[in-house]
Amino acid sequence: MNLPTTLDNNLQILVYIIIIIVLTAIITKLFSYFMKKGERAGRDMTASYLIKDIITYTIYFIALMFILQFFGINLAGTLLSLGIVGIAVSFAAKDIISNLFSGIILILGKSIKVGDSIEIDGKKGTVERISLRSTVIVDDLGIKINVPNSTLTNNPYLEFKSDELRRVDINAGLPLNIDVEEFRDYIIKKIVTYDEIADTPMPNVFARETSFKQTKVKVSFWIKEFNTEDRRKLIIVNKDKYKLIIANDIRKYINTMGEKNE
Repeated sequence: MNLPTTLDNNLQILVYIIIIIVLTAIITKLFSYFMKKGERAGRDMTASYLIKDIITYTIYFIALMFILQFFGINLAGTLLSLGIVGIAVSFAAKDIISNLFSGIILILGKSIKVGDSIEIDGKKGTVERISLRSTVIVDDLGIKINVPNSTLTNNPYLEFKSDELRRVDINAGLPLNIDVEEFRDYIIKKIVTYDEIADTPMPNVFARETSFKQTKVKVSFWIKEFNTEDRRKLIIVNKDKYKLIIANDIRKYINTMGEKNE
């Protein structure tokens, strides 16, 4: 399409600009719609998010160049003549290119995928998307954390099993007069009576350490999976709910056994 670079009619310029903006918005919205549709279908969206970013930025850049042409501005020629491209490359391209290629490495190597649970620099969450420059992870509180892609490729990180999002850990201190095995049998039987707690993986109790005051244990269980659009929200709500319930069950057991042993 050969568009004029200058127009005498200001109204005509405005109409052209509006048309370009509307078309750009429609195209990007369509991409977002198909992305969400694929996500609901349970497809692996890791590479799709990166492709979407590349296409979206390309569309925005092309739209900007068309709009500037109406005012007689050749964006590419102006940048080259001012030497801005060279300055940008020398000052900014290092981090941009590093993160870009790191993102491509993450996707092609499939070391991290959307939906994986990871922890890096003390920040733990589920991978929501991998974009051109960063990877977005969401913690149990719903807080989004942007991690530069180069950080993931240049630093060690922890990767958990796919069901880590549903896992709940409760640390407790048992008085020395309480038998750890009896506590384990009791609390597991208690946990499996709740409908929203999964039977697989089975709840378990892990001993951490014993001191002259108490035995430290970790009680672990998993919330059931949900096949709905609000999957993550429902899991987080139930995790908070049953963390309180099971913690209270542990407290009641300790109090009851303490009274029996007095």
